[in-house]
Amino acid sequence: MAKTVLITGASAAVGAATAEAFLADDWTVWATAPDEDEIVDLADQGCETAELDVTNARECERVVEELIDDTGRLDCLVNAASLSRFGAVEDIPTDRLHEQFDVTVYGPHRLIREALPHMRARENGTVVNVSSITGRLSTPGRGADAAAKFALEGLSDALRVEADSFDVDVVVVEPGPIRDGEQPAEDEPESASGAYDWLYRAREDSRLTGVQDALGVTPGTVALAIRDAANNSDPAPRYPVGEGAKVLLLADYVPERWRDTAFGVLRQLMGSRGRR
Repeated sequence: MAKTVLITGASAAVGAATAEAFLADDWTVWATAPDEDEIVDLADQGCETAELDVTNARECERVVEELIDDTGRLDCLVNAASLSRFGAVEDIPTDRLHEQFDVTVYGPHRLIREALPHMRARENGTVVNVSSITGRLSTPGRGADAAAKFALEGLSDALRVEADSFDVDVVVVEPGPIRDGEQPAEDEPESASGAYDWLYRAREDSRLTGVQDALGVTPGTVALAIRDAANNSDPAPRYPVGEGAKVLLLADYVPERWRDTAFGVLRQLMGSRGRR
């Protein structure tokens, strides 16, 4: 009998590519998104689709129950739904930060609570939480994003040990910036104070000069890392995806004061340019 995977966030590039990767590997794929109309193409390719807003606990419960009733098994849960925001910590309203945690942290937690009892009963399964390099390295402008991703990775680290005795694996996938035009971070917050203009100028420069694309990874590459982790009988705890992610993660070994100094130089450069 074919293995079954449940994927959230399938209307975004990474989620859609992940659904296609599992489908190509002959899995039964349940692809979900808040608006099912946005994943009709995945249904046409052979996926089962369902409407699922990960911030809604009842929908999480309903979808998992429907999947189990239909297939009798859940071999892999891929928490790919995510919400990212770029902005200085002061500029991001608390309600927007809460919304980010609701999707990126509480959403996976809701689905894990629904999926894990079925995996435990079969003593088999894999939970893949899609994080990013910001889950291990926080930088200016990414404070809100890093806070949510750090929390997701902390949750995953605890769950990995807790679920191990039931032969359930827990994996974190950490891609760098996503290419192909999918930039999950939003524009400058409406409530921007103006005190951090250098930060938004630096971000725009990185886009215009192609730095983000140079460090980025395609959705298809991320999808293959997710699928390979699900097929691995002994997966690694973390999978940084792409050379750019691996290079950026090297900065985690640089003393924090050195990193702060480097960002201070960038702030001065951007600030002086803005005063011309």
